[in-house]
Amino acid sequence: MNNPIPASLKTEVNKAAKILRQFTEISARSGPDKLIPAHVIAKAQGLAIISVIKAGFMITARGGSGIVLARLSDGRWSAPSAIGIAGLGGGFEIGVEVSDLVIILNQRRAIEAFGKGGNLTLGGNCTVAVGPVGRNVEADIALRSTAAVFTYCKSRGLFAGVSLEGSYLIERKETNKKFYFQDIRASSILNGEVEPPAAANDLYEILESYTEKYTTDWQNKHMRASSKMTNKPPERPPSRPPSRPQSQRAAMIYTPEGSDRLCLKD
Repeated sequence: MNNPIPASLKTEVNKAAKILRQFTEISARSGPDKLIPAHVIAKAQGLAIISVIKAGFMITARGGSGIVLARLSDGRWSAPSAIGIAGLGGGFEIGVEVSDLVIILNQRRAIEAFGKGGNLTLGGNCTVAVGPVGRNVEADIALRSTAAVFTYCKSRGLFAGVSLEGSYLIERKETNKKFYFQDIRASSILNGEVEPPAAANDLYEILESYTEKYTTDWQNKHMRASSKMTNKPPERPPSRPPSRPQSQRAAMIYTPEGSDRLCLKD
């Protein structure tokens, strides 16, 4: 687990890249069925990456730090903005836990909520769902498609994972000011008013590689489907029914009433 204590934005960006690799690369602890699917990141409007510590004795408290960034209108990723997280909870819980979280922001309103400054109550302002994992997740995503936020969590400690319900995400204005050498709000950073810093190149490379993987998978899938349609043998025309023997061919005769009747001629 990574250090949840707030640090400089450069340190937070490096920590975020390390965390994202843990959620997107196969390792001894994470097989392909436990990773964030490529298309979840490729289609995300933004994401937040944070480390959180949770401690409890009757009342639980949680706090941590990380970054948030948004996808710009031209498809690039914005510069990162520093954020903090805090919250209290009830219930009889005793112990300490450290968690790393990747929060996928699926809708623009989730980005706007992060960029407003002040506090954001997850689960109140934004609907939250546990993010899908693995490869065959189309049906799973369909069930959660209305969620503004997907969450992914890796934890170490006595609790069964940290919940973001009721947490407060805080804009770290002073940290952003020291890094960008100007007094700038999170909304301006997430709208692309500052250039993406070189310090975040490692993070951007991970995000771009996942977008490329999704694009490649999509192209291969549709090329295979197109190939199957192209190589499909032409359908044979329906065979003509066998002709009846001459003695069984139908003929039309007239009845005395003048009505037509189909009958067999001997």
